Amino acid sequence: MTHPAYGVPRPVSAVASVVLENNPSSMTLEGTNTWVLRAPGTRECVVVDPGYQDVEHLRVVRDAGPVALILLTHDHPDHVEGAPWLAAETGAPVRAFAGALCRDAAAFGDGTLISAAGLDIEVLYTPGHTGDSVSLRLEHEGRAQVLTGDTVLGRGTTVLSDLGAYLASLRTLAAVPEGTLGLPGHGPELPDLAATAREYLAHREQRLDQVRAALSRLGPDATARQVVELVYADVDRALWVPAEASVRAQLDYLRAAE
Repeated sequence: MTHPAYGVPRPVSAVASVVLENNPSSMTLEGTNTWVLRAPGTRECVVVDPGYQDVEHLRVVRDAGPVALILLTHDHPDHVEGAPWLAAETGAPVRAFAGALCRDAAAFGDGTLISAAGLDIEVLYTPGHTGDSVSLRLEHEGRAQVLTGDTVLGRGTTVLSDLGAYLASLRTLAAVPEGTLGLPGHGPELPDLAATAREYLAHREQRLDQVRAALSRLGPDATARQVVELVYADVDRALWVPAEASVRAQLDYLRAAE
């Protein structure tokens, strides 16, 4: 699905619109997706992941308000840096899994139910990309929707910090109802999040097999960089840096299982 121009709110469902930040890169794809949530007929909204402190982008998000609450899916700057500015402008509290990111509100945990802007939003703890990563589940007129942050992207795969935690998180997302709409932190929305999570799981198993094969060739003490040069030889070298972080997580996972 084609993204709109930067800074133009685009409705994705009856309760969710996306504002794409102008920060494209190999890590952020087209840019950061800032999500604006509200039940039909409700004036107030919930903003998820304001993005960088990009005032032009943040003003568009602010003007989609009034903003009742700001939620953060994880602590990376391209998702959270603009939250203090938006909170100061709107008076909205900020909530996240990590207490250090919160403002005028408590941190949330797995299973926390948040009621705001006419919606009930359930927190799913889905670590692996980062230790504080969460997904946010809501339902409207019988269709579930899940904001996945960077746990599942709209295209491609994410960088990992902890593979074991990440595989468990993928199993959590694979268990959502078929046809659940995925609303990612980067890239286009996903028409069936459960199916995408299963594809991610299969991909991770394939990558683990490739890393195991690389270790057989290079030796058990091979570095992440050496494995990347072998496994990702046909991949654009611009992607080798994030790939190295993911391979390091895979090596930690495999060595811990020995």
